[in-house]
Amino acid sequence: MALTGPDLRELADEFPVLRAADGVRPPAYLDSSATSQTPQPVIDAMTRYYTETRASVHRGVYPLAVQATDLFEGARARIAGWIGSTPAETIFTANATASLNLVAYAWGMANLEPGDLVVLTQMEHHSNIVPWQLVCAQRGASVQWVGVLDDGQLDLDALDALLEREPKLVAVAHVSNVLGTINPVAEIARRAHAAGAIVVVDGAQAVPQIPVDLRTLDADFYAWTGHKAYGPTGIGVLHGRRALLEQMPPFIGGGHMIRQVLDDYSTWTELPWKFEAGTSQIAEAIGLGAAVDWLGAVGIETVREHEQALVAEALERLSAIPGLTINGPAAASDRGALVSFVLEGAHPHDVGEILGRDGVCVRAGHHCAQPLMRRLGVPATTRASFAVHNTSEDLDRLLDGIENVRRVLQL
Repeated sequence: MALTGPDLRELADEFPVLRAADGVRPPAYLDSSATSQTPQPVIDAMTRYYTETRASVHRGVYPLAVQATDLFEGARARIAGWIGSTPAETIFTANATASLNLVAYAWGMANLEPGDLVVLTQMEHHSNIVPWQLVCAQRGASVQWVGVLDDGQLDLDALDALLEREPKLVAVAHVSNVLGTINPVAEIARRAHAAGAIVVVDGAQAVPQIPVDLRTLDADFYAWTGHKAYGPTGIGVLHGRRALLEQMPPFIGGGHMIRQVLDDYSTWTELPWKFEAGTSQIAEAIGLGAAVDWLGAVGIETVREHEQALVAEALERLSAIPGLTINGPAAASDRGALVSFVLEGAHPHDVGEILGRDGVCVRAGHHCAQPLMRRLGVPATTRASFAVHNTSEDLDRLLDGIENVRRVLQL
């Protein structure tokens, strides 16, 4: 059920950007699918690193460096445990895009051959499309697509038909950043593995919204990012199956990821550091560890119940607006915490700009999902996405804002 009363108000107060100041009304922030707000405990954890334990990790043997290393690797261990992975299989990157590129180049360049097939879905973010296009072009492999049905679900019959062609890899979003569709990743992985394919999952939208257990999903690679999960920017995560990670060459070379550098060749250190060249994102990893702690204290099941209740309310209220079309599954139980829509006669950018005048923050555009936009037959949509701090009052402001859009544009 949704959070209510003092619990929700107390939780919302932990986000500095959302606090009222000098009588100014805080924004109705409905763009968490792009970037979530950051709670104070995460900011405090990063500040403490800068003010109390600032040093490089893994390098020094003096106490300050040891403390920094313990904080950094402690964050990795908690992040891995929270999602059902292990520290050795948990690699820090810059963001989910960097995580997916790591797989595409370190695994794809070493394993894809001319004539091989890579299967993508029409609802992928560009970050899970473009790297595969680039690598397939270099390796002589090809890309084929799993379509999206009219109800916003993947066409699993089309997937089965492609699996009969024995693809090397299947890449899929756990939660669509446009439709909100929660894809059956465990079932997709089961079918793909039976066909001999590995499975790469973009979990950027899923991790902040729904319970994720990598042991249950059984994907080979799972990527997500801190800035959508109440953590800082500049930190992403790739969880990989250990046997595959050990076989893969490094993606980026430099310091820290080496065991030995000789005149003619180098050898690599063990996981996960083999894939973490250079000075690490120390403050960011510590911040993401604090975000995971914060989410764990709230309870991801509580987050899911609260956001699902908001989405159900949003679907009901938005569907009553004349000329407004909602994209994606009809049931809130089939969705993540977002609603994407098109208002007839209004470009989404105009909708977003007019809403913004009243402090309602939504995303307008193609959402880095142009193949899906073509499938929907629109150039762009307006997207309202929810987080644990949102309330029905935020929905009131969204609905009032849309009525204002209709007045301004004379719809």
